[in-house]
Amino acid sequence: MKFSLEWLKHFLDTDASVQEIAGALNRIGLEVEGIEDPADKLAGFRVARVLTAAPHPDADKLQVLSVDTGDGDPLTVVCGAPNARAGMKGVLGLPGAVVPANGMELRKSAIRGVESNGMMCSVRELELGDEHDGIIELPEDAPVGTAFAEYSDASPVFDVAITPNRPDCMGVQGIARDLAAAGLGTLKPLSIERVEGEGSPPEIRIDDHQGCPAFYGRVVKGVTNGASPAWMQRRLKAAGQRPISALVDCTNYLMLAFGRPAHVYDLAKLSGPMVARRAGDGETIEALNEKTYTLDPTMTVIADERQVHDIGGIMGGEHSSATETTTDVLLEIAYFDPEAIGVTGRKLGIASDARTRFERGVDPAFLDEGLAILTDLIVTICGGRPSEVTRAGEPPVGPKVIAFDPALTASLGGVEVPQDEQRRILEALDFEVGADWQVACPPRRHDIEGPADLVEEIVRIHGLDKVASVPLPRMEGVAKPTASPLQLAERKLRRAAAARGLNEAVTWSFLPVDEAEHFADGAELWVLDNPISEDMKAMRPSLLPGLLAAAKRNADRGAAGSRLFEIGRRYFRGKDGASDEKPTLGVVLAGEKSARGWAADSNGGKAQGFDAYDAKAEAMALLEAAGAPVDNLMVMGDAGAQFHPGQSATLRLGPKNVFARFGALHPVTLKAFDLHGPVMAVEIYLDAIPARKNASFARNAYAPPALQAITRDFAFLVPADLAAGDLVRAVRGADKQAVTDARVFDVFAGKGVPEGRKSVAVEVTLQPGEKSFTDAEIKALSEKIVAAAARQGAELRG
Repeated sequence: MKFSLEWLKHFLDTDASVQEIAGALNRIGLEVEGIEDPADKLAGFRVARVLTAAPHPDADKLQVLSVDTGDGDPLTVVCGAPNARAGMKGVLGLPGAVVPANGMELRKSAIRGVESNGMMCSVRELELGDEHDGIIELPEDAPVGTAFAEYSDASPVFDVAITPNRPDCMGVQGIARDLAAAGLGTLKPLSIERVEGEGSPPEIRIDDHQGCPAFYGRVVKGVTNGASPAWMQRRLKAAGQRPISALVDCTNYLMLAFGRPAHVYDLAKLSGPMVARRAGDGETIEALNEKTYTLDPTMTVIADERQVHDIGGIMGGEHSSATETTTDVLLEIAYFDPEAIGVTGRKLGIASDARTRFERGVDPAFLDEGLAILTDLIVTICGGRPSEVTRAGEPPVGPKVIAFDPALTASLGGVEVPQDEQRRILEALDFEVGADWQVACPPRRHDIEGPADLVEEIVRIHGLDKVASVPLPRMEGVAKPTASPLQLAERKLRRAAAARGLNEAVTWSFLPVDEAEHFADGAELWVLDNPISEDMKAMRPSLLPGLLAAAKRNADRGAAGSRLFEIGRRYFRGKDGASDEKPTLGVVLAGEKSARGWAADSNGGKAQGFDAYDAKAEAMALLEAAGAPVDNLMVMGDAGAQFHPGQSATLRLGPKNVFARFGALHPVTLKAFDLHGPVMAVEIYLDAIPARKNASFARNAYAPPALQAITRDFAFLVPADLAAGDLVRAVRGADKQAVTDARVFDVFAGKGVPEGRKSVAVEVTLQPGEKSFTDAEIKALSEKIVAAAARQGAELRG
């Protein structure tokens, strides 16, 4: 939330500096995210008078001005503004000043042969508004030579982060109240001018008492809607609001000053009584953001006899909004149920200032006061005659009383605060403290539920910086490791993945339902009843959708390639509806594997993309880092419908225990995620990897063999559909002591190879033990290898 120092001092009598106020806000739990001082941007600009204005001798649309800056001799300034004339007062930027709108530093320069010593500025150039048709015209009483920042009352602006549990600080007065309680000044009493009404009150009723417990309103006739006064516009701009018109600005001012949203209807566009009711199924409304929304019966609306005019507590409708021609208005001050507001806002995807406040909970006791303040603002600025007030329903203002023990402040808060100071703090925050420490909470403090919350209020106002840092007690001796084997494996995997050039991503655990269903493989999804948004409703059954979305964002921003990994959890419904979480590692390889280059290669110098073998290499390397027995893994098909059937596989230990799946994604999957392929993916199921039998932290001592290994090459004819990995596994198993390695170095099919067969050449490493192999032993091992291969349907080529 943003507000200016000048606006804060409207509610708080204080001489504290900007930095003192910022420090106090941080101490009491209202974090200051930034401070902007407009005076810094306006340095070098001052009030000046145009003494003379003459046509430029060499440019039809330029004038040469003689400008009095209050420093003695007038300055010559070249200006192209059509409203520049002798006698007017404006704002002159002197050499060295930086124009806020474009960052240009002003210098003395010759424009068409005439030296110009600065620039007369427009509203847009100083970022004071959107007007740019001419230079700023100041009133006749503007003092020449005064710094424009001083003249314009430019005030520092605070940007404060308000946590969701503090809706009472969603208005400047609430922040002033907290600062006053913290001793940074005195809260000014709120003076409310009660404007007496005349004439019949408007017809208002409530049909949905659950969604809208209270609805107050009154009519003001004979208003003149124009621009709001400069002081109001200045404060609204400081808060980041764009001034619209006096009527609308008054409602925004009430919301930002007191945290109380309100609404103004053009009375001429209404028909019959205004009713707070549930929307009809399929009813529509064109909202003030110029979007049309379709409503359903779970939503509370404000409507007349003909149509809906307001999505209750979220956004008004365009049809009945106030315009320049509006003369009669209906003022609305209502209390809406926070939970219902949240559900409606998420369904419609509307984020508005009103929703933010109603969803968190506004002050239910501020209806009459809010309506009186709004009426006074409108009558003062726009004129008009207000009617009597209609009050429909009752706001939930029942008192909440908490029995409090002051000793809890020391035991829970960790700081000693005298009892009289505790009482002062609570009373300064509008809590009523009885002699027996029965504390009645103000209705606006929805966050106070028990004694611990009162301790929090006392400690933060007393000063969070006064809570001493106390180390936790620690047992003597060496601390035992607390990380679980899975946590240790995940740490090792992160290092291994990063070492292989992969970038770690952290994506949402929630997905749109359609994306989750695409990767569910028939499993029952976890779908949230109260999601943060409709697009984040299902718990992810796979890590790949989030990584694919990240790869798409990278591609949309011009990234040539993405190498992403994530370690997280997949979520399923287990037996009896219990949550079933699966630790998983996901990898996505998209775009270019290597950029185009001059070197001659099989790709003709073009950029090279990823393929299924790259995905397999990542899967094998990461499985090995996780401690999986990679030498014993089988490569099998059926990676899932999301993968390309001819360019993907699974890695298994036995036919049922699936460790990972890898390969190219199916074109249907790429289309669903709006990606252009090919894209490779890996998913490793960490819970499927068996724990190591030797859990020791120490490695076995490295003992290299004393004798040199020998290699032998074998060329086999095998069925065309036989996986080379199955053949290699069979060869390695021929003699587990002597055969220490086997790898494929050639695959051939064609001339000289029978139909339906292929030639696979395998290099086998034989490692002797205590003595070198004899020729007979090598021959015997070779026969074992050929026999093992034969069991896979292979025969030795002649």
